[in-house]
Amino acid sequence: PSAPTAPAAPAVAIDTSDLSPAVRRLVEEHNLNPANIPATGVGGRLTKADVLAAISRPQAAPAAAVTAPAVAPALPRVTPRAVDAAREERVRMSKLRQVIASRLKSAQNTAAMLTTFNEVDMSALMKLRADYKDAFEATHEVRLGFMGVFVQAVIQALREFPAVNAEIDGTDIIYKNYYNIGVAVGTPQGLVVPVIKDAGEMSLVETERAISDFGLRARDGKITPDEMAGGTFTISNGGVYGSMMSTPILNPPQSGILGMHKIEKRAVVIDDQIVIRPMMYLALSYDHRIIDGREAVSFLARVKEMVEDPRRLLVGV
Repeated sequence: PSAPTAPAAPAVAIDTSDLSPAVRRLVEEHNLNPANIPATGVGGRLTKADVLAAISRPQAAPAAAVTAPAVAPALPRVTPRAVDAAREERVRMSKLRQVIASRLKSAQNTAAMLTTFNEVDMSALMKLRADYKDAFEATHEVRLGFMGVFVQAVIQALREFPAVNAEIDGTDIIYKNYYNIGVAVGTPQGLVVPVIKDAGEMSLVETERAISDFGLRARDGKITPDEMAGGTFTISNGGVYGSMMSTPILNPPQSGILGMHKIEKRAVVIDDQIVIRPMMYLALSYDHRIIDGREAVSFLARVKEMVEDPRRLLVGV
């Protein structure tokens, strides 16, 4: 029968001189290597029963094949045509780019990542900024942007949905009763995420100062590794590059990341009337192992609620 021949070894010269005639015949018929068969006979000799037992185990070889690719091998690069190769340039990845690539792939391999979306009417926040940006800058010597308000809104929502600020450690969930908010900043060298430590203890002015400082130093490559460590939640803003919608990737071991996007005027229905409003899509990517869909959707709705009515941040409701 064909099945017993599955564990056959490649045809190589094998010494069978010390085997009994019956055992030798079985080994040669099935192209087995005696050295790979456990021997139970007197003095460690291979018996007929040992060989028959090996023949009856056709699953042994496939099992090794299944467990071998625990880590997916890199796909081989197709050799380009000579005319194409002459127009290519091979550049070694920077250490920062290697770290970014490794962490992003680690997030996808580890977390059960899912993304939920919502949209926010930016009218109230844009009016607030337009009304007070000059006075704000004159008084505090820092610009009033949108990110500071989003950081404050996120912190309030994290207080209400602590799982979004938590992380998994083995079989434990670690709830963070502090709020270290990472703010993704694009630089010519790659994306960096400096962390505003204890942002929950900061005012809007202090938050804007921290964001401004990180933004300037990040572009000059002056952010230290310690300033990028210890985050509990991250905010990214693809809107500054014109992104309408995206699914941000988690920054492990964090369990949530908020993606902001481009503000664009769109027709929406308010009180049964079609009106034009400046709208922004929001995306929350989260680790479904620790955050349920209800929590994720409610968290994002809470952020939306506070951004659409920034007065809520002043009175804490």
